[in-house]
Amino acid sequence: MSENKSYAFFQGEIVPEEDAKISIRTHALQYGTGVFEGIRAYWNEEKNELFVFRMKEHYLRMLDNIKILHIECKHSAEELCDLTIELLKKNAPKTDTYVRPFAYKASIMVGPGLQNNPSEFFIYTVPFGAYFKAEDGLKVMVSSWRRVDDNAIPPRAKISGAYANTALAKTDAYNMGFDDCIVLDQNGHVAEGSAMNIYMVKNGELITPPSYENILVGITRNTIAEFAQKEFGITVKERKIDRSELYTADELFFCGTGAQVVPVVEVDKRKIADGKMGPTTKRILDTYEAITHGKMDAYSHWLTPVYAAAGNKIGAR
Repeated sequence: MSENKSYAFFQGEIVPEEDAKISIRTHALQYGTGVFEGIRAYWNEEKNELFVFRMKEHYLRMLDNIKILHIECKHSAEELCDLTIELLKKNAPKTDTYVRPFAYKASIMVGPGLQNNPSEFFIYTVPFGAYFKAEDGLKVMVSSWRRVDDNAIPPRAKISGAYANTALAKTDAYNMGFDDCIVLDQNGHVAEGSAMNIYMVKNGELITPPSYENILVGITRNTIAEFAQKEFGITVKERKIDRSELYTADELFFCGTGAQVVPVVEVDKRKIADGKMGPTTKRILDTYEAITHGKMDAYSHWLTPVYAAAGNKIGAR
């Protein structure tokens, strides 16, 4: 970080992170009325460049989702991209970095109502490496906690309060000796991991739950669907997945901005195939890492260079 100090975008300006403070009475803190995004930036040592991955797509999704909570944002997706680049330049990381934008209800009134409730927005960045050790694979359980429903708290919106559901599921799994968990929807079909999407490999096909199964419509999930077909000719199907199908899968893996691509090698004490990362998962993981680190020119439109002197690209949706 520049000058050994970290900066954040807060209440319309870039300030030292230590000065970016909210009241203990803030509505979003009391009632979970915030919507966030997770964006990754990847450091390429050879090019001495930091690449932000699919930044505009993340902000477009966020601007869609804040409508659900009646949150307003003063900035367009393009402006948010520019602010993020400015903030990253100010913090000057030379390592993989996580960007956290957060739009929230800022009233200090008592009561959960969203009406007459001002909106605010901040962004902070933090150095962030691998969330999981992908080479080891994850041993997971199917959680007894069900994913919240679209007609309760829409999972597609990344609403901060909804992540209590994730916290319960993930913590129980950890306390039972597992690395993470898979959650089902209210009808008993596979939804996703605790906080990441899931893919199943079966008979050469990639299968993932559809958007109406109460999942986050993940940008990493969509990225994999696109390049798997283009690079490997793998068919991607969106359909409901039953719990028992997990046990007989050829391969399973989680994906998401935080998780990236990580194999699942065991579910409910049942090995997936030979209990090791499968070949399809390995190809997808390696390709994803190459793309995000700026090593595949065909996907450079997904990357925004932070330090490039000749301007910055902002990929189209």
